[in-house]
Amino acid sequence: MMQSKVMILGIPFDNMTRKEFLKNLNERLNTHQKTFLVTANPEIVMYAKNNKDYYDLLMQADYIAPDGIGIVKASHKLGTPIQERVPGFELMLGLLEIADLEKKNVYFIGAKEETLELTIEKVKNKWPHINIVGYHHGYFDHDDPEMIDRVKNTHPDIVFVAFGFPRQEKWISRYLSQVSHGIAVGVGGSFDVLSGKTKRAPKFVQSFHIEWLYRLIKQPSRYKRMAVLPKFLQEVYKQNKKEKSL
Repeated sequence: MMQSKVMILGIPFDNMTRKEFLKNLNERLNTHQKTFLVTANPEIVMYAKNNKDYYDLLMQADYIAPDGIGIVKASHKLGTPIQERVPGFELMLGLLEIADLEKKNVYFIGAKEETLELTIEKVKNKWPHINIVGYHHGYFDHDDPEMIDRVKNTHPDIVFVAFGFPRQEKWISRYLSQVSHGIAVGVGGSFDVLSGKTKRAPKFVQSFHIEWLYRLIKQPSRYKRMAVLPKFLQEVYKQNKKEKSL
C-alpha cells in the first residue's frame, strides 16, 4: 500500500504527483482554506535537521513537496518510494495556470526589482486573466510587519515568496498567522527563471534528473550548496540502517 506521507530525516513529504498536488491546492483555494506549501530539496532537509527553529516551521506546512531527485532516490532507498519528483517551479506554473483560469488574486514578493518587473511582464502576457494585486522586491527588512499588512490588505488568493530558504518560510509563517485564507509558497529562485534572467536546464537534462549538475556548471559558486548532498546521502544511509535493525 502506497504511503501518503514519506518520512525522510524527520521531514514528512507528501507522496503525490504534480497533478494530485495541484488538484488538492485548487480545492483548498475554492474552499478558502489557508495553505502553507513548502517545496523541499536535500539542502532544505539538511538545514532543518541542523536548525530546530526551521524544522518547527516546516512542521507547520500543510504540504511538503519533494523538490529534488535526491529526495525521490532517498525514498526508494528507505523502502517507501515517492511517486515522482515535484519541482517547485512546476508547481508555481501550475498555480499560475489555475489562477488564470479562475481569475484569482496573486501577489508576488521577492527577487531584485528588475527581475520582478520582468516576471510580472511575463505573467501578464502569458496568463492575462490573473488579477495581480501587487508585487514587491525582496530587498527590505523581512521582520517589518508593515509589509505583511501591505500584502494582506490586497486579499491575495496566492502569494509567491522568492526570498530563498529559510527566510521565505519564516516570512510565510508570520504572514499566514494573520490571514484567513490563501496559499503561500516559497519559490526560491523561480522568478529568475520565469523572467528569463536564468535559463532552466534543457528538457533532456531534466529527463535525466541532472539539473543540479547543469546549474553547477552554469554557476560554479553553487559548489558549497551542492556539498551538502553527500552528507544528505550519508544521513539517509544511517536512517535506513537504523530502521532495518528495529
